[in-house]
Amino acid sequence: MSKRRTAATRLGEAIPLQRLDTDNYTSGGRDSTDRPPSSLSSIDTPLMTAQLDLDDAHRLTINSTHMERQAMVNNNNNNSKKKQGRGSARTEPLNPLDNNFKKQKYPGNVVSNNKYNVITFLPLVLFEQFKFFFNLYFLLVALSQFVPQLRIGFLFTYVGPLVFVLAVTMMKEWHDDHARKKRDNEANSQRYMRLTVDGPEVIPSKKIRVGDLVLIEKNQRVPADVVLLRTTESSGACFVRTDQLDGETDWKLRIAVAPTQKLGENADLFLLHGEVYADAPHKNIYDFVGTLSVTQGPSQEGLPVTVPLAVENTMWANTTLASGSAVGFVVYTGSDTRAAMNTGHAKTKVGILDTEVNLMSKILFVVTLALSLAMVALDGFKAVWHITLFRFLILFSSIIPISLRVNLDMGKSFYSLGIERDREIPGSVVRNSMIPEELGRIEYCLTDKTGTLTRNEMEMRRIHMGMMAYTIETSDEVVRHVRSHLRDKGVGEAEESAATSTYTPVSVSASATASGPGPGPGPGPGPGSGGAASKASALLAKGHGKARRDMPQRVFDMVESLALCHNVTPAEDNDDSGSNADEQQTHDGQLGLSVARPMAYQASSPDEVAIVKWTERVGVVLAERTLSTITLRLDALIPDSQAGFGTAPTLVYDILHVFPFTSESKRMGIIVRSRLTGEILFVQKGADAVMARIVQYNDWLDEECGNMARDGLRTLVVGRKRLSSDAYARFDEAYQRAKVAVVGRAEAMQRVVEDYLESDLELLGLTGVEDRLQDNVRATLELLGNAGVKVWMLTGDKVETATCVAVSAKLVRRDQLIHVISGLKAAHEVTDALETLRTLGDCCLIIDGDSLHVTMDFFRDEFVQLASTLSAVVCCRCSPTQKADVVRLIQKFTGKRVLAVGDGGNDVSMIQAADVGVGLVGKEGKQASLAADFSVNQFSYLGRLLLWHGRNSYKRSAKLAQFVIHRGLIISIMQVVFSALFYFAPIALFQGLLLVGYTTVYTMAPVFSLVLDRDVTEDIAMLYPELYAELTKGRSLSYKTFFTWLLISIYQGGALMMIAVWLFDTEFIHVVSIAFTGLVLNELLMVALEIRTWHRWMIWSILGSLAIYIASIWVLPAYFDVSFIVSGAFIWKTVVITAVSSVPLYIIKLLRRIYAPPSYAKLT
Repeated sequence: MSKRRTAATRLGEAIPLQRLDTDNYTSGGRDSTDRPPSSLSSIDTPLMTAQLDLDDAHRLTINSTHMERQAMVNNNNNNSKKKQGRGSARTEPLNPLDNNFKKQKYPGNVVSNNKYNVITFLPLVLFEQFKFFFNLYFLLVALSQFVPQLRIGFLFTYVGPLVFVLAVTMMKEWHDDHARKKRDNEANSQRYMRLTVDGPEVIPSKKIRVGDLVLIEKNQRVPADVVLLRTTESSGACFVRTDQLDGETDWKLRIAVAPTQKLGENADLFLLHGEVYADAPHKNIYDFVGTLSVTQGPSQEGLPVTVPLAVENTMWANTTLASGSAVGFVVYTGSDTRAAMNTGHAKTKVGILDTEVNLMSKILFVVTLALSLAMVALDGFKAVWHITLFRFLILFSSIIPISLRVNLDMGKSFYSLGIERDREIPGSVVRNSMIPEELGRIEYCLTDKTGTLTRNEMEMRRIHMGMMAYTIETSDEVVRHVRSHLRDKGVGEAEESAATSTYTPVSVSASATASGPGPGPGPGPGPGSGGAASKASALLAKGHGKARRDMPQRVFDMVESLALCHNVTPAEDNDDSGSNADEQQTHDGQLGLSVARPMAYQASSPDEVAIVKWTERVGVVLAERTLSTITLRLDALIPDSQAGFGTAPTLVYDILHVFPFTSESKRMGIIVRSRLTGEILFVQKGADAVMARIVQYNDWLDEECGNMARDGLRTLVVGRKRLSSDAYARFDEAYQRAKVAVVGRAEAMQRVVEDYLESDLELLGLTGVEDRLQDNVRATLELLGNAGVKVWMLTGDKVETATCVAVSAKLVRRDQLIHVISGLKAAHEVTDALETLRTLGDCCLIIDGDSLHVTMDFFRDEFVQLASTLSAVVCCRCSPTQKADVVRLIQKFTGKRVLAVGDGGNDVSMIQAADVGVGLVGKEGKQASLAADFSVNQFSYLGRLLLWHGRNSYKRSAKLAQFVIHRGLIISIMQVVFSALFYFAPIALFQGLLLVGYTTVYTMAPVFSLVLDRDVTEDIAMLYPELYAELTKGRSLSYKTFFTWLLISIYQGGALMMIAVWLFDTEFIHVVSIAFTGLVLNELLMVALEIRTWHRWMIWSILGSLAIYIASIWVLPAYFDVSFIVSGAFIWKTVVITAVSSVPLYIIKLLRRIYAPPSYAKLT
């Protein structure tokens, strides 16, 4: 077996998932077992050496499987040299000095959320406007006025409103797109450090190119897809946070390429010459194939060399470097990055209300055409009847009011302004002001978990040990027990003795520092140890051997086990680099007293960090971890007067074996040997379902696990077993044999662990960790549920994690059944799972990404039919693309409006695919916020956004649209009656300024003031969320309400015109003045009739419009005879006309409120 294969195999002992080649990677998604190892601590020193220190044989001997792949890579490599560019595989010089950047055809490294550019703005905006029927209709009407035979009245009266509508729309679209571009520029201007031969230079993100060497600092976002060349860790390891890419909270381990990591400094990279090959960009974030070839270097020893590159050697864009700093070689930029390819393109969203209004405009066109044909038919289809038909169509064109688009758009802007100025939801931003009404029609809410529902801040909330339990509030009791136990065993005496002289080199760990791994206890106290330390060692060893332990002993054993069994790496959180050198000494053989300092922790799982932080809080601190040792600092022994800066003794343990957590085993374990006592301990923690059969019999574990689960806590059962030297030797021998097995190696290793270790473990206790929720998440989810909104949670996290959060957030009702579907691979398994789900009724469905993928491939319709009826669904291990697919699936199957909310870059596709996208400003950036239609600061704002602003926006727009249609219909009906009475002549009743003034200065302000109306108060809307469910039925704007307004318009228009002619039959010359005055007064009264909650601006708009009309009578003498209008006969007859057209409607509305009140009437 080659040296390289041996290294890979040995590396797999500690990290089964780490691979140096790419044979095991597929194009599909992977579960947690296919992900990188959880921590560097699971690799021992020889293994890391085998991986990183590649000698000649190692470099030149590549296994046959990889050679086959390499041949394919070389072939692709040759092809890529012929044609490299956007979307293609690429081979670039390793040294930027060898790269001709000017010839590159790769996409620029820019973030782009804007819809338009200089060339596409005008065509796209016009297309978006004229795809609506009523806009296209008025374009044709306006164009017809350029034909002399069809011209009626002034050209401006038809062209002006259309131009105004288009101008307003273009300005609005330009403003929104300019704001998006401005935000993109901010993201593209973030500063990064690029390495050059003359030293580092600071450049904006948009200037990063394929082939650049970029230096990335801790907590900095990765700007492009890079291959990891060097890190500040000597091992070449670093951690990245990927929650903005895949939604997973676990940190991922990444490893630098060996030939570049072993260089002395970053500047030496410019002494290397070679090539980097990367396969064509694709969506799969868990797969990468590439090679790094070095042909020349500072030393020609071992060159040339070619090493394979896998996903463990990369950092994708939008991830964040969590530890140290790193140098990356850029391989993909801009639209070629994994993050961009998993992000959908922004689309122009059209609200359902706009679609309904567009459909109604088509009905109105049919009405217009029917009336025109009726006029021509009643006139006998004379010689030029087709000209007459077109003139009638133009005369009746106000049936489809051009002002409808203007009023609705202005209303949308007003609603958007109200959202942004709402003090109850500060910081909210409306990025798409075209769809605020959609907030009132939502039936499905699809939400991310990490950073959206939760803060991604894990906290240890509870620990249960059978006869006693402790919470975070009672941690002081744990500290007292730990201190009491240590002092009873003499450790306190050692500390007090050491405290009498500054940094006396004695400790409980000094006696065994020099001892290495071995089957038995280490040697006695070292040369520098004092009597107090020796006494402490003896008493502590004696305490560990007691058969019956007191309470302090049991508590200390639990805390000690939690401080040992994990994959956490500590680091001192210290900025005082110039402090006393004595205080910075590490734990060696002669110095066991350590200064108490704040600690920072790195781990792949935030759960483990929470547990280790809790042990620090109770006085047992993870002070240091190397590849082979763990050092615990006993801060519990520091006197209260020296808290925060005193010295404490330490305990050192040798790491013998680590058994990492996997989704299959659902547990992790560690074997350590205490250098103080020589005692060998096997400590294991895991899920209760697995650990229940491993630990000793007990009668409380199941009950307490259930209690914690109901409280939404993530539980881990902790057990421990002491191993004799002989028992450990037998295990180690069997384990080493299993590790060299050719077939079934992983199964053989697991079997040895089960046979020799996992039986009859002492049950120490149960931990409960809470993933802290955002503020008011539970209340908001309950509010949405009562409002009839079905909530789905889509997350990239594990099933167990998502289940705990769903329970904690009360997404799952207390008495509701949870049904889990996971691990489905075949169609017949899906059939059985769906059949089971069908029999369960209303349960909470939890399904993982692989099962969802198979289900949507084979039984898409059946699945969504069942899932859409459930009150809660949780989809785990979802990729960004899967999230967007789920959104589209619900939209297509149910036809309902879907809202998607998230905070990360991995949520952008889902947000853009949804009817309404809401982005939260997260800790990791603003990608989701910038791409969303609405941006809020926390999830709890969603309740007010929907129940109050969504309700008002939809109800107001529905009323406004119908009233504007009514305003156009009534004047058209009057025109029909006028033409019918006067020999079917296509002559305008109201011309010029009267027609323009009717829809502007005379009625526009009162009609638009309806956007201030509200049917219920804010408190009632939030107190009774059930009222929101009525909105989703669309009854405020329906065919029923539309035809009701149509009949009202026919009645009022006919009454106004016919009574005007009847009352003034001897003075027909004044019929225009009479009819128009009645029309204006009728509209003002109708506005007053529709208002439910009066606002001062409504009163001023009605009175102001009336005053303007009265004043215009004197200003427009060509249309009004002032002497006739001021006469008493004109006044009383006008009052009669207005009363006949309006009073019956008042009576009908009063009767409806008495006998058929709306659902909210009793609440107001």
